[in-house]
Amino acid sequence: MLSTLIRRELLDNLMTFRFIVVFIIMLLLVVANTSVLIRDYDRRLASYNSAVKSNHDRLLESRTYSSGSFAVVRPPNLLSIFNAGLDKRLSNEIFVSYGFVPTLYDGQKHGSTNPLLNLFSSIDIVFIFEVVLSLMSLIFAYDALAGERERGTLRLVLTHPVSRGKILFAKYISAMLCLLIPLLMSFLLVVILLMTSSIVSLKVDDFLRIGGIVLSSIAYLSAFYFIGMLISVITRRTSTALMLAMFVWAFLVLVYPNVILVTVTPAQPSQERLASAFNQIEQIWDEFERERKDFLANDPIPGEESHFGMQGGSGLFEKWYKDKSSLLFTYIAASYINKLDDEFEPQVPHVQNYYRFVIPRKIDAAERSWLVRKQALESVYFRPAIVDRIFLRLSPVGMYDAATQAWAGTDLIGLRDFYEATRKYQRTVIDYFYDKNAFEDRKWFSPDKGSVDWNSLPQFSFQRSVVDINAKRALPDLLLLLMMNLILFFIIFLVFQRSEV
Repeated sequence: MLSTLIRRELLDNLMTFRFIVVFIIMLLLVVANTSVLIRDYDRRLASYNSAVKSNHDRLLESRTYSSGSFAVVRPPNLLSIFNAGLDKRLSNEIFVSYGFVPTLYDGQKHGSTNPLLNLFSSIDIVFIFEVVLSLMSLIFAYDALAGERERGTLRLVLTHPVSRGKILFAKYISAMLCLLIPLLMSFLLVVILLMTSSIVSLKVDDFLRIGGIVLSSIAYLSAFYFIGMLISVITRRTSTALMLAMFVWAFLVLVYPNVILVTVTPAQPSQERLASAFNQIEQIWDEFERERKDFLANDPIPGEESHFGMQGGSGLFEKWYKDKSSLLFTYIAASYINKLDDEFEPQVPHVQNYYRFVIPRKIDAAERSWLVRKQALESVYFRPAIVDRIFLRLSPVGMYDAATQAWAGTDLIGLRDFYEATRKYQRTVIDYFYDKNAFEDRKWFSPDKGSVDWNSLPQFSFQRSVVDINAKRALPDLLLLLMMNLILFFIIFLVFQRSEV
């Protein structure tokens, strides 16, 4: 009897006009948008390659250790085609220095922008599913029970030896099979377009991540169908069910996420926290400055000038750079003399001793400042973002968006991996300087006896997290979606069991 019910419901759904409309709309939207997203990825990839080459060329032009410019660039994420998340919104280039430890809130964006192209490329595949498929699920479900109750066919079905639970199960299975056809066809077309593109190379882990996005999409689709079925079971007229379904869809998909992003504010005033952290950082650098001046005061050369009276080329200069808004308080020392005159040669050992003493202490001050900056910036910016996510998870849209971002690696935690890799590379550069005894080398401040050979410098590389980590990050939201499905089904079953036909 159950198989008969499923076949009947399946044929009824497949032969409806709404199924044809869903199928055509989904395929057209997905194919058209995927083509735009692939072109956008191509543009971003070209911009990335250009930035990497430009930074490498700039480094090779640096003739002294102290003038070396180390910039690392985050490559575009291919799976941002499915869910862009924060991949395009956060900075993707950051400068690395021995005297500055970067955080998630530093850096800049590289590459030119095309406003018209960005308008269309901001709509990713998951966004289409969030809006269109959730609406279609409700349209398939709103009259599943209310329609049959209104037409009297539900009472006729219950005259046969079939339980109400089987009726619900048959309606759910048949509707989900119909909805899965456009969903899976859409994913299949996206993968085909990606595989046939000359600029895209999908790996095994990428297919597994896409599979995780598909699984999350099915759970999301099912949740909205159950929401529609719940509306259908508590109403007795299809017109009422349709109006209520549209209201629920608009609230969950359009209103609630935007309201949360606007209304949720940090738990404490950010300016107070930033000011307190800035004072701590200022004390760290004041201590460094006192040590530096004490060294100069005790040096055999009279005066407190770090260049010890030496002049030439671009000269030697030191200055502070402060920015309270980003807690940036760092000491910049540019040391570059093209050619030293013979009269200044006796001062060279003193300059070398100065940098041998100062630079390690500057590195230590930068590390301690980074610890303060990290805690302060995370409390002001990162934790409120987490609070936003917690409130967004009260909606299936928020759960689905968070899960697919985790699978794609475009979530906030996924992007923090890049900055963690950048911080490790900064330590690698410092170790490279120590191995080369660069701080006490003449090439630190002058290339007159030979320029620096940067070919031995370790190259920056960034590998995204393995698929196991993506799965662990996506699992909580996926489980929440599945739990919502079970709760909704249980509620629908109880209401339907007690309702009159």
